[in-house]
Amino acid sequence: MYKATMRSAWAEINLINLEHNLRSIRAKVGFDKEIIAVVKADAYGHGSVKVAKTLKENGVTTFAVSSIEEAMTLREGGIKDTIVLFCLVPDICADIIIEQDLVPMVSNYSSAKAYSDAAESAGTTVSGYVAIDTGMGRIGLLTDDADADASVEEIKKINGLPAFNIRGIFSHFSCADCEDQSFSAVQLDSYNKFTEKLKAEGIEGEMNSFANSAAILELPDAYYQAVRPGIILYGAYPSDEVHRENLSLLPVMSVKARVAYLKNVSKGFSVSYGRAFVTERPSTIATVTVGYADGLPRRYSGNGHVLINGRKVPIVGNICMDQCMIDVTDIEGIKVGDEVVIMGSEGPNSITSDDIAAASGTINYEILCGFGKRLPKVYIK
Repeated sequence: MYKATMRSAWAEINLINLEHNLRSIRAKVGFDKEIIAVVKADAYGHGSVKVAKTLKENGVTTFAVSSIEEAMTLREGGIKDTIVLFCLVPDICADIIIEQDLVPMVSNYSSAKAYSDAAESAGTTVSGYVAIDTGMGRIGLLTDDADADASVEEIKKINGLPAFNIRGIFSHFSCADCEDQSFSAVQLDSYNKFTEKLKAEGIEGEMNSFANSAAILELPDAYYQAVRPGIILYGAYPSDEVHRENLSLLPVMSVKARVAYLKNVSKGFSVSYGRAFVTERPSTIATVTVGYADGLPRRYSGNGHVLINGRKVPIVGNICMDQCMIDVTDIEGIKVGDEVVIMGSEGPNSITSDDIAAASGTINYEILCGFGKRLPKVYIK
């Protein structure tokens, strides 16, 4: 493992579990639905190129990212399939969109015209999504009664462009991961009414898309032609309020490190910055080579645990940038170089991204993305 990572801390990415999750999603939504695999943020920290290649081997041909830079990473990594940009980019980037054969997102006529003009100049056409805002309050043309007609007129103008083809109508749920689905129902109704207005004008997207991970679990009526699994691909659920029994998932990422140093200390010995922890007995303290710069939240200090030799032990003292300390007093036979599971399973015990998030006052999305930023990745299949 040392040779593989050049560091004594790493993230293990289990590609077999990734494939399992994709199969579960397909079985849930039906094999007639397009899977738009969300690999933005470096595939939620799992490595976008390797993840995309694995998904492609299993039949996925459409990927979604949140910037041109992320799209270029996929292209440079050999992904030649459809890449959708789940973001608005400056119109001056139109030439790059056309050159790299990307699927842009638009929410006004002027941006669509910029893409159409660039495509026309290159002797080709561009396919893009039109974003509508059904209640997320982020991007997209408004669909409420006061604004719907104006938005329809805007989309009619987009549809009339010579080199811009509307791939589909895109919207996003704000509360699909909540137990109370009443606002999701409002959004779904707004989407349906608006797309019916477009259909009456002869505009009907071939790949309409609304369902994110939470909606895949909870809202089958939102599947339409294409669904957008994100965090569920990586084996985590969008929240504690969704019906987890609706989808069988396996975690894809584990985080591991090594014991770098051991010391036997007396009662009253303080550990780490701020002396937040003081031993209440003679103790054995191990230093582990992972810290908040690697994605282990500093807010996890005092609440966190790790697994070593199959047992759960506490993180003691404040987590440092590159290291943390654990109390291994009750574990026999500990030695420098022993493996420590920061997130994952060992024996009957496990620590999940949900566990770390709950103890740190955040969400599992942030935990996965955080671990993926600096830790080297070891892929297992």
